[in-house]
Amino acid sequence: MAKHIDLECAMLTVEQAAVRLGISRGLAYEAARRGDIPAVRIGKRLLVPANALQALLQASEVRGLT
Repeated sequence: MAKHIDLECAMLTVEQAAVRLGISRGLAYEAARRGDIPAVRIGKRLLVPANALQALLQASEVRGLT
């Protein structure tokens, strides 16, 4: 049986990532362009893998940055 992946939960828009991070939309796009927020371009859309964002947040907690 094939495993179903819910892509809606797997990928976030940059705006959704900004809300989760508590930052502005513009700052989130800037951080994604710099590579501070993991993002992938699919066509014209810039998307943030939810698991990569979570890993980034967990790593910053370990380093004491949050």
